[in-house]
Amino acid sequence: MHPSIGESLQFARVDVNRRLPLHVALLALTFLTTTIVGSGLGISFHEDLPLTLDTFWKTLLRLPASPALLWMGLPYSLTLLAILFAHEMGHYVTCRRYGIDASLPYFIPFPSLLGTFGAFIRIRSPIYTRRALFDVGVAGPIAGFVTLLPFAVIGVALSRVEPGAALRGDWVFSTPLLLRGIELLLFPNVPVHNIYLHPVARAAWAGLLATALNLIPIGQLDGGHIVYAFFGHWHKALSRALLVVLVVVGWAADSWIWWVWAVLLLFALRHPVICDESELGSTRVKLGLAALAMLILSFTPVPVR
Repeated sequence: MHPSIGESLQFARVDVNRRLPLHVALLALTFLTTTIVGSGLGISFHEDLPLTLDTFWKTLLRLPASPALLWMGLPYSLTLLAILFAHEMGHYVTCRRYGIDASLPYFIPFPSLLGTFGAFIRIRSPIYTRRALFDVGVAGPIAGFVTLLPFAVIGVALSRVEPGAALRGDWVFSTPLLLRGIELLLFPNVPVHNIYLHPVARAAWAGLLATALNLIPIGQLDGGHIVYAFFGHWHKALSRALLVVLVVVGWAADSWIWWVWAVLLLFALRHPVICDESELGSTRVKLGLAALAMLILSFTPVPVR
């Protein structure tokens, strides 16, 4: 018997009250790690320095004596957290609408190049219909993508033209199609390697990477949920085939990110079975095509090298 929406909401309220301190603590730690990374990006941008590990270490060492430097990290951290929060709340609100038991977002603080490993929600009750599965899967990427669009425009507008800027430093960031399109509109005829991105644009870039990773149509990723809602029993074969494609892309592009992602996805290939033959309808077909467009606009074979 399906749980009533009232029962699901009651259980959800109890869980929120019990786990809220953990959610808040993880968000606070992620805010700290992303702000520290953002400080390095902000100082590099304003002092015209290349993005190097040495710059980030010097920034970290300067923070105890000059904590005001953290203010320079806020444009990056607040932008990135807003994008990630919108993505996860898209999932969460849709789950609540269908009476599906889901947690609030868990943010993952990590001293990486981005300052975080992203965020996720836990779905603790079954999803019974194809429409609910599709809506839950697509809601996150759409919410995150819509949120990052104005930040991408603002971030590129705040960027500046500087010969060879994108090629300096220890890391070279590839440019997704969406970001490149905005660059061409705001900086016509300027080569991509001559644009020094503002930290807000870096955060939008990170949001696009998160969108691309989640929309890959494999296993229990958002893209995998969407594919299962459309194709059902073909999901397993498609997931395995696309896993091989990821390995090939990683080899051809010499990008270890896709190998790591392929290994992680090996543990999430299996999708819970949904016995529902109802049609998704034309509106969801259009949203599915929109999800495919978002993947194309966000994906880049070599995100960082």
